Amino acid sequence: MSTPTGPANGLPVRMPRPRQPGRHRRPEPVAAPEGAPALVLAVPGVPSGTSRSLAEEILSIARSELPGLDARIGFVDGDDGEFPALQSALAQAAAEHTARAALLENQAAQSEDEGEPARPRLQDAPAVVVVPLLAGPDSAQMRRIRQAVLASGSGAELTDVLGPHPLLAEGVHVKLSEAGLARADRARLFTVATAADGIILAAMGGEEAVQAAGITGMLLAARLAVPVLAAGLDEDGSVSRVAQQLRESGSQQLALAPCLIGPEIPDGLLDSAAKEADCPVAEPLGSYTAVGKLVASAYAVKLGIAQRSPQGAPVR
Repeated sequence: MSTPTGPANGLPVRMPRPRQPGRHRRPEPVAAPEGAPALVLAVPGVPSGTSRSLAEEILSIARSELPGLDARIGFVDGDDGEFPALQSALAQAAAEHTARAALLENQAAQSEDEGEPARPRLQDAPAVVVVPLLAGPDSAQMRRIRQAVLASGSGAELTDVLGPHPLLAEGVHVKLSEAGLARADRARLFTVATAADGIILAAMGGEEAVQAAGITGMLLAARLAVPVLAAGLDEDGSVSRVAQQLRESGSQQLALAPCLIGPEIPDGLLDSAAKEADCPVAEPLGSYTAVGKLVASAYAVKLGIAQRSPQGAPVR
């Protein structure tokens, strides 16, 4: 029979130690400051229930990275009441920000009159911050997003695209492993019979996008220990040329891996590219956790908010 101080036989009891802060403990996420502007996620492609659900999942991750974040969706091609168009979403967010800012000013003045310290707020922040849901540069998509920003009259500021970044390489690795085209963890020497020995990393947005994907490709090659070459999904013959180059260098079992999120890819384009290269294809990044982290990070960087820097991690 045990007692409040230990078991009856006198053996010592392992008591839980209080959690101590340190470099190995995950820090608490930084909350969005009071009065921070809304984040509007600019979603490319034709709006649909699928793309809206994906965007909502990504914003849910972003909110967990930055609690208190006012995050919304705006479709670059949205033009009806069911799916919010980017221009309309920006105008509404800016109007609500102006009203909220006036309310906070009144509350601050009242607190000052009552002798209470004013809560810290962002200085010279825009009314809205727009984050493009793009893994890499795409001049055509960015031009349309900038046009929507200007037409909205919101004074919104636009962040950079999400990549290249180590977390995108991690995400592509995960999608390849989910499709049975790569080992989930090289360190554990887990083998997959269908693992590819050459990867075609697909991008969209012209030569600049292919070059940016090449940086992610180098990171992916280091993770997989197989050659990775970037190709333009929207450039005629690019995928087949890269496939031939990989085969001539000795790769026999290729895989097509999109360094893309999903809504920006026209229907059927991935399947056509896979047939062109005569190889299986992995899924786009979608709402993989890293995408939401990068969205929150792009917003925080634009506003100068101190936040945990998203880091690439081994796939487990």
